[in-house]
Amino acid sequence: MENLIFSLNATVPVFLMMILGLLFRKIGWIDDVFASKMNRFVFTVPLPVLVFSDLATVDFSQVWNMKFVLFCFGATIISIAISSALSFFWKDKSIQGEFIQASYRSSAALLGIAFIQNIYGTAGMAPLMIIGSVPLYNIMAVLVLSLFKPGQSGLDKKVIKKTLKGIVTNPIIIGIATGLIWSALKIPMPPIVAKTVSSIGGVATPMGLMAMGATFDIKKAFAKVKPSVAAAFIKLVGFCAIFLPIAVRFGFREEELVAILVMLGSATTVSCFVMAKNMGHEGILSSNVVMLTTLFSAFTLTGWLYILKSMGFI
Repeated sequence: MENLIFSLNATVPVFLMMILGLLFRKIGWIDDVFASKMNRFVFTVPLPVLVFSDLATVDFSQVWNMKFVLFCFGATIISIAISSALSFFWKDKSIQGEFIQASYRSSAALLGIAFIQNIYGTAGMAPLMIIGSVPLYNIMAVLVLSLFKPGQSGLDKKVIKKTLKGIVTNPIIIGIATGLIWSALKIPMPPIVAKTVSSIGGVATPMGLMAMGATFDIKKAFAKVKPSVAAAFIKLVGFCAIFLPIAVRFGFREEELVAILVMLGSATTVSCFVMAKNMGHEGILSSNVVMLTTLFSAFTLTGWLYILKSMGFI
Protein backbone atom coordinates (compact mmCIF):
# COMPACT_ATOMS: atom_id res chain seq x y z
CA MET A 1 0.00 0.00 0.00
CA GLU A 2 2.87 2.36 0.84
CA ASN A 3 4.39 1.82 -2.63
CA LEU A 4 1.04 2.47 -4.31
CA ILE A 5 0.58 5.71 -2.35
CA PHE A 6 4.10 6.78 -3.38
CA SER A 7 3.28 6.12 -7.05
CA LEU A 8 -0.06 7.94 -6.87
CA ASN A 9 1.54 10.92 -5.11
CA ALA A 10 4.06 11.13 -7.95
CA THR A 11 1.62 10.93 -10.86
CA VAL A 12 -1.82 12.17 -9.78
CA PRO A 13 -0.82 15.81 -9.03
CA VAL A 14 0.74 16.07 -12.49
CA PHE A 15 -2.41 14.91 -14.25
CA LEU A 16 -4.68 16.94 -11.98
CA MET A 17 -2.92 20.04 -13.34
CA MET A 18 -3.71 18.85 -16.87
CA ILE A 19 -7.34 18.23 -15.92
CA LEU A 20 -7.45 21.72 -14.45
CA GLY A 21 -6.32 23.11 -17.81
CA LEU A 22 -9.04 21.09 -19.55
CA LEU A 23 -11.62 22.42 -17.07
CA PHE A 24 -10.51 26.02 -17.62
CA ARG A 25 -10.92 25.53 -21.35
CA LYS A 26 -14.41 24.07 -20.92
CA ILE A 27 -15.60 27.06 -18.90
CA GLY A 28 -13.98 29.50 -21.30
CA TRP A 29 -11.11 30.82 -19.21
CA ILE A 30 -8.55 29.34 -21.63
CA ASP A 31 -9.06 29.07 -25.39
CA ASP A 32 -6.91 27.40 -28.07
CA VAL A 33 -5.01 30.60 -28.85
CA PHE A 34 -4.23 31.31 -25.20
CA ALA A 35 -3.21 27.66 -24.58
CA SER A 36 -0.89 27.79 -27.59
CA LYS A 37 0.72 31.00 -26.32
CA MET A 38 1.07 29.50 -22.82
CA ASN A 39 2.77 26.45 -24.26
CA ARG A 40 5.16 28.56 -26.33
CA PHE A 41 5.96 30.81 -23.35
CA VAL A 42 6.72 27.84 -21.08
CA PHE A 43 9.16 26.32 -23.56
CA THR A 44 10.78 29.67 -24.29
CA VAL A 45 11.25 31.11 -20.77
CA PRO A 46 10.33 29.23 -17.54
CA LEU A 47 11.39 25.70 -18.60
CA PRO A 48 14.89 26.71 -19.80
CA VAL A 49 15.29 28.84 -16.66
CA LEU A 50 14.25 25.87 -14.50
CA VAL A 51 16.83 23.46 -15.98
CA PHE A 52 19.47 26.21 -15.86
CA SER A 53 18.74 26.80 -12.17
CA ASP A 54 18.98 23.12 -11.26
CA LEU A 55 22.28 22.65 -13.11
CA ALA A 56 23.97 25.98 -12.30
CA THR A 57 23.72 25.54 -8.54
CA VAL A 58 25.35 22.10 -8.29
CA ASP A 59 28.86 20.72 -8.78
CA PHE A 60 29.42 19.94 -12.47
CA SER A 61 31.59 16.92 -11.71
CA GLN A 62 28.77 15.42 -9.66
CA VAL A 63 26.04 16.21 -12.21
CA TRP A 64 27.60 14.98 -15.45
CA ASN A 65 27.12 11.25 -16.09
CA MET A 66 28.36 10.11 -19.50
CA LYS A 67 27.14 6.53 -18.95
CA PHE A 68 23.60 7.81 -18.35
CA VAL A 69 23.62 10.16 -21.36
CA LEU A 70 24.91 7.40 -23.65
CA PHE A 71 22.28 4.98 -22.36
CA CYS A 72 19.50 7.50 -23.15
CA PHE A 73 20.99 8.06 -26.59
CA GLY A 74 21.30 4.34 -27.32
CA ALA A 75 17.80 3.51 -26.05
CA THR A 76 16.37 6.28 -28.24
CA ILE A 77 18.19 4.99 -31.35
CA ILE A 78 16.95 1.43 -30.78
CA SER A 79 13.40 2.66 -30.06
CA ILE A 80 13.34 4.52 -33.37
CA ALA A 81 14.63 1.41 -35.18
CA ILE A 82 11.91 -0.77 -33.60
CA SER A 83 9.19 1.75 -34.46
CA SER A 84 10.46 1.94 -38.05
CA ALA A 85 10.42 -1.85 -38.42
CA LEU A 86 6.87 -2.13 -37.04
CA SER A 87 5.61 0.61 -39.36
CA PHE A 88 6.05 -1.68 -42.38
CA PHE A 89 3.29 -3.96 -41.08
CA TRP A 90 0.63 -1.34 -41.93
CA LYS A 91 -0.97 -1.57 -45.36
CA ASP A 92 -1.58 2.17 -45.44
CA LYS A 93 1.94 3.43 -46.18
CA SER A 94 0.86 7.06 -45.87
CA ILE A 95 0.81 6.72 -42.06
CA GLN A 96 4.32 5.24 -41.71
CA GLY A 97 6.10 8.48 -40.91
CA GLU A 98 3.50 9.55 -38.36
CA PHE A 99 3.43 6.09 -36.77
CA ILE A 100 7.21 6.02 -36.30
CA GLN A 101 7.42 9.51 -34.82
CA ALA A 102 4.41 9.11 -32.52
CA SER A 103 5.69 5.75 -31.23
CA TYR A 104 9.07 6.94 -29.99
CA ARG A 105 8.86 10.70 -29.33
CA SER A 106 8.11 11.52 -25.68
CA SER A 107 7.11 14.73 -23.97
CA ALA A 108 10.41 14.36 -22.15
CA ALA A 109 11.11 17.99 -21.30
CA LEU A 110 7.80 19.06 -19.78
CA LEU A 111 6.46 15.81 -18.30
CA GLY A 112 9.94 14.52 -17.45
CA ILE A 113 10.79 17.54 -15.36
CA ALA A 114 7.28 17.62 -13.86
CA PHE A 115 7.45 14.02 -12.61
CA ILE A 116 10.98 14.13 -11.29
CA GLN A 117 10.40 17.50 -9.64
CA ASN A 118 7.22 16.17 -8.05
CA ILE A 119 9.10 13.20 -6.56
CA TYR A 120 12.49 14.66 -5.69
CA GLY A 121 11.90 18.43 -5.57
CA THR A 122 14.37 19.22 -8.39
CA ALA A 123 14.71 18.43 -12.09
CA GLY A 124 17.22 15.76 -11.09
CA MET A 125 18.55 13.78 -14.05
CA ALA A 126 15.98 15.16 -16.50
CA PRO A 127 18.40 17.69 -18.08
CA LEU A 128 20.94 14.94 -18.87
CA MET A 129 18.15 12.71 -20.19
CA ILE A 130 17.09 15.59 -22.45
CA ILE A 131 20.67 15.94 -23.75
CA GLY A 132 20.76 12.23 -24.59
CA SER A 133 17.36 12.02 -26.29
CA VAL A 134 15.66 15.27 -27.34
CA PRO A 135 18.13 16.45 -30.05
CA LEU A 136 17.94 12.95 -31.54
CA TYR A 137 14.11 13.06 -31.31
CA ASN A 138 14.06 16.20 -33.46
CA ILE A 139 16.66 15.13 -36.02
CA MET A 140 15.09 11.72 -36.59
CA ALA A 141 11.58 13.17 -36.73
CA VAL A 142 12.61 15.31 -39.70
CA LEU A 143 14.33 12.39 -41.44
CA VAL A 144 11.39 10.05 -40.87
CA LEU A 145 8.66 12.51 -41.86
CA SER A 146 10.62 13.59 -44.95
CA LEU A 147 11.45 10.05 -46.04
CA PHE A 148 7.91 8.70 -45.57
CA LYS A 149 6.03 11.81 -46.69
CA PRO A 150 3.15 10.90 -49.05
CA GLY A 151 4.44 11.41 -52.60
CA GLN A 152 7.97 12.19 -51.35
CA SER A 153 10.89 10.47 -53.10
CA GLY A 154 13.72 11.94 -51.05
CA LEU A 155 14.67 14.07 -48.08
CA ASP A 156 13.68 17.72 -47.91
CA LYS A 157 17.05 19.41 -47.33
CA LYS A 158 15.53 22.78 -46.47
CA VAL A 159 13.48 21.26 -43.65
CA ILE A 160 16.47 19.31 -42.33
CA LYS A 161 18.62 22.47 -42.30
CA LYS A 162 15.86 24.42 -40.56
CA THR A 163 15.45 21.71 -37.90
CA LEU A 164 19.17 21.47 -37.19
CA LYS A 165 19.19 25.23 -36.69
CA GLY A 166 16.15 24.86 -34.43
CA ILE A 167 17.98 22.31 -32.27
CA VAL A 168 20.98 24.60 -31.80
CA THR A 169 18.69 27.52 -30.88
CA ASN A 170 16.28 25.41 -28.79
CA PRO A 171 15.69 27.36 -25.52
CA ILE A 172 15.78 24.20 -23.39
CA ILE A 173 19.08 23.05 -24.90
CA ILE A 174 20.46 26.57 -24.40
CA GLY A 175 19.27 26.51 -20.76
CA ILE A 176 20.98 23.15 -20.17
CA ALA A 177 24.22 24.23 -21.85
CA THR A 178 24.30 27.52 -19.92
CA GLY A 179 23.64 25.73 -16.63
CA LEU A 180 26.41 23.19 -17.25
CA ILE A 181 28.90 25.93 -18.19
CA TRP A 182 27.87 28.02 -15.16
CA SER A 183 28.40 25.01 -12.91
CA ALA A 184 31.70 24.00 -14.53
CA LEU A 185 33.12 27.53 -14.13
CA LYS A 186 31.83 27.67 -10.53
CA ILE A 187 30.26 31.09 -11.07
CA PRO A 188 28.55 32.26 -7.85
CA MET A 189 24.79 32.84 -7.84
CA PRO A 190 23.87 36.04 -5.92
CA PRO A 191 20.77 35.66 -3.70
CA ILE A 192 18.81 38.27 -5.70
CA VAL A 193 19.48 36.45 -8.96
CA ALA A 194 18.83 33.03 -7.39
CA LYS A 195 15.42 34.07 -6.06
CA THR A 196 14.42 35.66 -9.37
CA VAL A 197 15.50 32.59 -11.33
CA SER A 198 13.69 30.31 -8.87
CA SER A 199 10.46 32.33 -9.18
CA ILE A 200 10.53 32.24 -12.99
CA GLY A 201 11.34 28.53 -13.12
CA GLY A 202 8.61 27.77 -10.60
CA VAL A 203 5.82 28.58 -13.05
CA ALA A 204 7.10 26.18 -15.73
CA THR A 205 5.49 22.97 -14.51
CA PRO A 206 1.98 24.17 -13.52
CA MET A 207 1.58 26.49 -16.51
CA GLY A 208 2.92 23.94 -18.99
CA LEU A 209 0.71 21.13 -17.69
CA MET A 210 -2.41 23.32 -17.76
CA ALA A 211 -1.62 24.37 -21.34
CA MET A 212 -1.24 20.72 -22.34
CA GLY A 213 -4.55 19.82 -20.69
CA ALA A 214 -6.31 22.74 -22.39
CA THR A 215 -5.35 21.39 -25.84
CA PHE A 216 -6.68 17.89 -25.14
CA ASP A 217 -9.65 16.76 -27.25
CA ILE A 218 -10.88 13.24 -26.44
CA LYS A 219 -13.11 13.09 -29.54
CA LYS A 220 -10.06 13.01 -31.81
CA ALA A 221 -8.63 9.97 -30.06
CA PHE A 222 -10.93 7.51 -31.80
CA ALA A 223 -10.03 7.97 -35.47
CA LYS A 224 -7.64 5.45 -37.10
CA VAL A 225 -8.06 3.27 -34.02
CA LYS A 226 -5.80 0.26 -34.77
CA PRO A 227 -2.52 2.03 -35.64
CA SER A 228 -3.20 4.65 -32.97
CA VAL A 229 -3.70 2.04 -30.23
CA ALA A 230 -0.64 0.10 -31.44
CA ALA A 231 1.57 3.21 -31.33
CA ALA A 232 0.19 4.20 -27.91
CA PHE A 233 0.84 0.70 -26.53
CA ILE A 234 4.42 0.71 -27.81
CA LYS A 235 4.95 4.17 -26.34
CA LEU A 236 3.50 3.52 -22.89
CA VAL A 237 4.28 -0.17 -22.33
CA GLY A 238 6.50 -1.72 -25.01
CA PHE A 239 9.68 0.32 -24.71
CA CYS A 240 9.51 0.37 -20.90
CA ALA A 241 9.22 -3.42 -20.83
CA ILE A 242 12.31 -3.70 -23.05
CA PHE A 243 14.63 -1.05 -21.65
CA LEU A 244 13.81 -0.69 -17.93
CA PRO A 245 15.24 -4.15 -17.06
CA ILE A 246 18.35 -3.27 -19.08
CA ALA A 247 18.64 0.06 -17.24
CA VAL A 248 18.45 -1.78 -13.91
CA ARG A 249 21.19 -4.18 -15.07
CA PHE A 250 23.35 -1.17 -15.94
CA GLY A 251 23.01 -0.04 -12.33
CA PHE A 252 20.71 2.95 -12.76
CA ARG A 253 18.59 3.76 -9.70
CA GLU A 254 16.43 6.52 -8.13
CA GLU A 255 16.38 9.76 -10.20
CA GLU A 256 18.24 8.14 -13.10
CA LEU A 257 15.70 5.35 -13.40
CA VAL A 258 12.73 7.73 -13.11
CA ALA A 259 14.21 9.91 -15.88
CA ILE A 260 14.65 6.84 -18.10
CA LEU A 261 11.07 5.77 -17.32
CA VAL A 262 9.75 9.17 -18.38
CA MET A 263 11.89 9.16 -21.54
CA LEU A 264 10.52 5.75 -22.53
CA GLY A 265 6.95 5.74 -21.24
CA SER A 266 5.57 9.28 -21.03
CA ALA A 267 2.94 10.68 -23.39
CA THR A 268 3.80 11.48 -27.00
CA THR A 269 4.68 15.15 -27.33
CA VAL A 270 2.16 17.56 -28.89
CA SER A 271 4.85 18.81 -31.28
CA CYS A 272 4.52 15.49 -33.17
CA PHE A 273 1.19 16.67 -34.55
CA VAL A 274 2.50 20.15 -35.37
CA MET A 275 5.56 18.83 -37.20
CA ALA A 276 3.58 16.17 -39.10
CA LYS A 277 1.06 18.73 -40.37
CA ASN A 278 3.77 21.20 -41.34
CA MET A 279 5.61 18.54 -43.32
CA GLY A 280 2.68 17.47 -45.50
CA HIS A 281 1.19 14.60 -43.49
CA GLU A 282 -2.47 14.20 -42.59
CA GLY A 283 -1.80 14.55 -38.87
CA ILE A 284 -4.77 12.49 -37.68
CA LEU A 285 -2.68 9.54 -36.45
CA SER A 286 -0.26 11.87 -34.63
CA SER A 287 -3.14 13.69 -32.94
CA ASN A 288 -4.76 10.41 -31.91
CA VAL A 289 -1.60 9.01 -30.35
CA VAL A 290 -0.98 12.26 -28.45
CA MET A 291 -4.53 12.09 -27.07
CA LEU A 292 -4.43 8.39 -26.18
CA THR A 293 -0.99 8.47 -24.55
CA THR A 294 -1.85 11.61 -22.60
CA LEU A 295 -5.06 9.96 -21.36
CA PHE A 296 -3.61 6.57 -20.40
CA SER A 297 -0.10 7.54 -19.27
CA ALA A 298 -1.62 8.53 -15.92
CA PHE A 299 -2.31 4.84 -15.34
CA THR A 300 0.75 3.29 -17.00
CA LEU A 301 3.28 5.62 -15.37
CA THR A 302 1.69 4.99 -11.98
CA GLY A 303 1.97 1.26 -12.66
CA TRP A 304 5.63 1.42 -13.68
CA LEU A 305 6.49 3.58 -10.67
CA TYR A 306 4.69 1.11 -8.41
CA ILE A 307 6.68 -1.81 -9.86
CA LEU A 308 10.02 -0.01 -9.55
CA LYS A 309 9.23 1.15 -6.02
CA SER A 310 8.07 -2.32 -4.94
CA MET A 311 11.31 -3.84 -6.23
CA GLY A 312 13.36 -1.26 -4.33
CA PHE A 313 14.88 0.44 -7.37
CA ILE A 314 13.54 3.94 -6.56
